[in-house]
Amino acid sequence: MLTIKFLRENTDLVVNRLKIKNFDAQEIVAKVIQTDDLRKETQTKLDNCLAESNSISKQIGILFREGKVEEANKAKEKTGSLKVESKELTEQLNRVEKEFSELIVQLPNIPHELVPAGKSEEDNVTIKEDGVFPELKVNLPHWELAKKYDLIDFELGNKITGAGFPVYKGKGAKLQRALISFFLDKAIENGYHEVIPPLLVNEDSGFGTGQLPDKEGQMYHATVDNLYLIPTAEVPVTNIFRDVILNENDFPVKKVAYTPCFRREAGSYGKDVRGLNRLHQFDKVEIVQVRHPKESYQALDEMVNYVESLVQSLNLPYRILRLCGGDLSFTSALTYDFEVYSAAQEKWLEVSSVSNFIDYQANRLKLRFKEKAAKKTKLAHTLNGSALALPRIVAALLENNQTENGIKIPEVLVPYMGFEMID
Repeated sequence: MLTIKFLRENTDLVVNRLKIKNFDAQEIVAKVIQTDDLRKETQTKLDNCLAESNSISKQIGILFREGKVEEANKAKEKTGSLKVESKELTEQLNRVEKEFSELIVQLPNIPHELVPAGKSEEDNVTIKEDGVFPELKVNLPHWELAKKYDLIDFELGNKITGAGFPVYKGKGAKLQRALISFFLDKAIENGYHEVIPPLLVNEDSGFGTGQLPDKEGQMYHATVDNLYLIPTAEVPVTNIFRDVILNENDFPVKKVAYTPCFRREAGSYGKDVRGLNRLHQFDKVEIVQVRHPKESYQALDEMVNYVESLVQSLNLPYRILRLCGGDLSFTSALTYDFEVYSAAQEKWLEVSSVSNFIDYQANRLKLRFKEKAAKKTKLAHTLNGSALALPRIVAALLENNQTENGIKIPEVLVPYMGFEMID
C-alpha cells in the first residue's frame, strides 16, 4: 500500500497518476489524510493523558507519606478519571486506526510514467514481436491433439473435480515435468535460489502481497482453517520476507519456486477457456526478486530479458506487451506481459507477467532494509514474474510443433523427455 508520508507529500501526483488506472482517488485520498490527522490528534491526547496519570500516580505515595491525605485522595480521584479518559481515547484510537487501514488499502499502486493510458487489454502496447510463425500441414487445436496422443484427459478431470482440473497422462505428464525441470534449471543457472513453499497461506500472507482484501473472489478458501490456496507462488515466496529487515549487502535477493496454482476464475466461459486456455489448477515456475529501490527497474528489465530467453529457447513466436493503466493490476507499478502465438487457434496466449511493485507490497509486508551508514530503515522493492506458466506454453508447443508423424519436441526439452517425438 502507499505510505502516508508519500501520500501527504505527493497528494496531487497520486490523484493524477491513479487516473491512468482509471481510478478516481480524490475523495479517498482526502479521507485518508483527514483520518490520519484525527489519528495523530487522538494519539497525542492519549499520550498526554497517560503521561499525566503516571505523573500523578508517582505523587500519591509521596503525599501520603507527608501526611497530606486530602491531597492524596484528590490525586487518586484524578487518576481514576484519567484512566476512564485514557480507556475512551484508546477505544477511539483503535476505531480511527481501523478506519485509516480500511481506507488506505483501497488505493492502488501508482503507475510508472511508462504506463500508457487505456481501459482494457486492447489498449496494451506491443513493444516487441519476434519468432517464426509455423506453416502447418496438420492443424489441430491442442485439445484434439491431447486426445489423439492420450496426453491430457479433460473429461476425467471434470469427473474427479470439475471443469478446469485436467489430468495429465503418459507423455503429457512427462512434458509437464520436463518443462518444470527446464525452467527451474535455467533459473538456478541465472542466480535464483530455489524454494518449495506451502500451497496454502494465511490472511496475513494474502494481505502482504495484495491478494487480500482485493481478490477474495479469485481464491479458493479453506474456511475451517481460514487458509487460502495460493493463486501463484508469488504469495508464499514474497511472504518469506514479511517483517524482515535486510542488510544492504543482502541485495539482490532472487528466489524461484515451482508450485501448482489455484484460481477460481469466476465468470470465465466460452471458447477462450477451452482446453488449457484457462484452468482452475495449473503449474507455474515463478521468479521473485527483492531489490534496492535504486535498482528495481533495472531488475525488471533483467527479468523481462530472462523470460524472453526462455520463450526463445522453446522456438515459440512471441510478443511483449506493456500493460496500459486499465489492464495493470491493483498492486503493480509497471508490468510486461508475454504472449505466444497459438498456430492452430490463430490467437495469442498470455504465458507470463513480469511486474515491479516498487515499495507497495513491501509496505504491507513491513519488508525493510538498512543501509550501512543510515540509522533508519527503508522499504525495499519487490518484483515477480512467471517463468513460465505451463498450460498455454504446452498448448502452443503441441499446436505449433504438430506434424503428420506426431509432435516434435523442442531441442532444449529432449534431454528432459528422453525422446524427440510424441507419436
